[in-house]
Amino acid sequence: MNMALTKIKSICKVFPELYLMAAILYYWTLTANLLNPIAIGLLIVFGFQCIAQKALLGIVLSSIFICLNLYLILALISELSEFPYADNSFYAMLTIGSLFIGFNLLAGGLMMKKYINKD
Repeated sequence: MNMALTKIKSICKVFPELYLMAAILYYWTLTANLLNPIAIGLLIVFGFQCIAQKALLGIVLSSIFICLNLYLILALISELSEFPYADNSFYAMLTIGSLFIGFNLLAGGLMMKKYINKD
């Protein structure tokens, strides 16, 4: 029982990084480009961060990710403004986009909190 609890705690320590890596993989699947250098680079950097747990890199990465997702809020608003009226597609985009951006911001915030407290 203690061993399972230890594994859960070790996974919880890197949960924000793992979630953000999953978000990057989701972004990569949405692009039609198999060799996406941005996604590959981000996965390498976040993979390194999961292993190394560097405080400065964690703060920088979480800051960048939070800023990118704040920009995505504007992109979501822009896309939603193109709908002539609120139909099912509008509400689907609003719901899924808001949840995705919200979870990204939460994970970025948790990652920042973790590394700010680490210093």
